[in-house]
Amino acid sequence: MTDRKTELAANLAQVEERISAACASAGRKREDVTLIVVTKTYPASDVRLLAELGVRHVAENRDQEAAPKAAECADLPLIWHFVGQLQTNKVRSVCSYADVVQSVDRKRLVDVLSGAAVGAARELGVLIQVALDADSDERGQRGGVGPDGVGALADAVVAADGLRLDGLMTVAPLTGPYADRPRAAFDRLMEISSGLRVAHPAANMVSAGMSSDLEEAVAAGATHVRVGTAVLGVRPMLR
Repeated sequence: MTDRKTELAANLAQVEERISAACASAGRKREDVTLIVVTKTYPASDVRLLAELGVRHVAENRDQEAAPKAAECADLPLIWHFVGQLQTNKVRSVCSYADVVQSVDRKRLVDVLSGAAVGAARELGVLIQVALDADSDERGQRGGVGPDGVGALADAVVAADGLRLDGLMTVAPLTGPYADRPRAAFDRLMEISSGLRVAHPAANMVSAGMSSDLEEAVAAGATHVRVGTAVLGVRPMLR
């Protein structure tokens, strides 16, 4: 193997050990948690190496980087997740490669995503991003809709052509009552997920946890963890 592939393989093995240990501690099956590798700022060559190492889910957060990278890797059997705050003028591009958009947080975005998905003759998976630093249905500091706004937004997604409501996503908040309390934040997300599934039973995906707090997310019940730095290394500075 190349030096980079060897490095990635070692990092993946360490992350796998962490996820497996967290599942064992929580009394969960390892196959119940899906690893999504966040490849932002890293080249398509790394995505290819990850695919060779068995990774199937990758995530990006900036369309201007993700679109050409996804095109270069279009021959690979990958599921692409878009996890960044999404501007409506980027939706058509994102719909051309993303399988799941994890950062839906407003009705206007639902409407534009629906139009783009229908125009591309695709079904797009959607996660509602929940802002746990927002008190009501306002948007959070890092995007997302407050817990009180989840139900109405979920209904809008379900009613929209071309979209499939898959579940919820959150980022551990930097401010508010859950700041520096990732386990409490993820427990709250699971409560919201339980409420959502009463009306929408198929919306059972819960995306939470990153390199620093994946264990807390697994313990709370997350079905997907988004890991970047622990697999790919410390990110280069964004220009």
